Amino acid sequence: MTIDSQDGSSGDEVFRIEQHGIDQIPVSERWASPRAVAGMWAGASVQVEYFIYGAILMTFGVSFGQALALIIIGNLSYFLLGLASLQAPQTGTTVFAINRASYGPNGSRLIAFFNWITQIGFEVEGLILIVGAGLVLEIKSGFNPGDPAKVIFVVLAVLIQAILPVLGHATILKTLRYLVIPFVILFAVMLAFTLPHATIHGVAHGADWQTMFEGLAFTIALSGLGWTECGNDYTRYCPPNTSKGGIVGWVFLGTAVPEILIMTLGAAVGTFLPSIGSSSNAFLPFAHQSAIPSWFVVVFLIFSIVQLFGINSLDMYSSGVTLQAMGVKVKRYQAVLIDCFLAFLVTLFAVFNSSFHTYLVDFVDLVIVWIAPWFAIFVVDWALRKYRYVPSELQRTARGSLYYASGGIFWPAIIAQVVGMYAAISALSTTFHIPRWLNPIVYATRDSYGYGADFSVFLGIGVGGLLYLALAWKSVRAQSVQQDAMLAGTADH
Repeated sequence: MTIDSQDGSSGDEVFRIEQHGIDQIPVSERWASPRAVAGMWAGASVQVEYFIYGAILMTFGVSFGQALALIIIGNLSYFLLGLASLQAPQTGTTVFAINRASYGPNGSRLIAFFNWITQIGFEVEGLILIVGAGLVLEIKSGFNPGDPAKVIFVVLAVLIQAILPVLGHATILKTLRYLVIPFVILFAVMLAFTLPHATIHGVAHGADWQTMFEGLAFTIALSGLGWTECGNDYTRYCPPNTSKGGIVGWVFLGTAVPEILIMTLGAAVGTFLPSIGSSSNAFLPFAHQSAIPSWFVVVFLIFSIVQLFGINSLDMYSSGVTLQAMGVKVKRYQAVLIDCFLAFLVTLFAVFNSSFHTYLVDFVDLVIVWIAPWFAIFVVDWALRKYRYVPSELQRTARGSLYYASGGIFWPAIIAQVVGMYAAISALSTTFHIPRWLNPIVYATRDSYGYGADFSVFLGIGVGGLLYLALAWKSVRAQSVQQDAMLAGTADH
């Protein structure tokens, strides 16, 4: 069989159902390059969600200059995504199959479950925006959408969003790359309409340092850190000798650069349409404003709906392979159907009972708590193993496998995860109540308005990583010697 160097191979072809799940991709089918992966990430970055995130950032009470600083600093976290994309070219498998090395095959199921819930949460976010855009288009058509329209839009959105994830990796990559150009044009036009109305002096004094840290945690979680648990799912088709520097550099170029521009544009629009960031439907303010022409709003929303389906396909794809990594015996298309059903129920609840702003901020808080320590543990473990694993052993989950540990659980990772999560919660500034004893750092740093600083990302990463290093150093370094022997034996044969 021939391999298409750009679009896929016998197991990963464009517009055909991908045959691979969490199994190891044969080297003969490794067709992807860092540049191709960056094209996919660019398609996931030049998109409307980040535009809305920028507008939401303005609701924190920051000045435009402060928002710009938060956007730039926060998006540097895409270097974390680059680091969390380097393991798959050597292993040929997905994130939560690789994760079995650091947590044990049974311990990793718990972390994979956290990720599965997270991916469904991101899917719901996209569905809420799709439904919101559809409702605004209905208003623009002269209709007054009611509750039945919301239900219909949710049903249609859930059904349509299942298509790309079923087709798989190569189809998602190509679709998202194609969506980059039209959205670059749309955002350029949006900028032209924004410049006469935006004001960089919307907040005279800006926010205090406590609020700045809260905004930074929000930005980091929704940019690089929030994608780290998906990185290797999209580099596992890269050959083993792919440049690590090339992956990190191209991923950063395809993500941080466009997102800084898109979020800045959203923040600029938020200076004269602040209700975008606080409305129950983030698109609703576009239906009742005069700054941006009505015809452009219609075109923008139509393209946004199409692109949001593409973005949701990333979440559903990673969700599907994560469900497999949990040990659930399903094919990817079956995992997609399970996701669709759950996303349908949660989206219905969110559409009728919550504003998009509240849903997003609360969801981000929950994401930070587990991802921050997990990322640190995952990367520290990889470094202790001298940046390699035994790919065949990652596919073995039974007693006697190299990474089985004690009862299938590597307890240093679990302990570091739990303590890291507590550290993140202790410094998490949220919209929901956390007892003072569990949230002492926020209480200790409260300003005159009662708002505390948010150090959750930094404490989660720092405590989780350092504790794992201390607890696992000796045993993991010893296991790396076993890895070397097994890898040498494989090479000999």
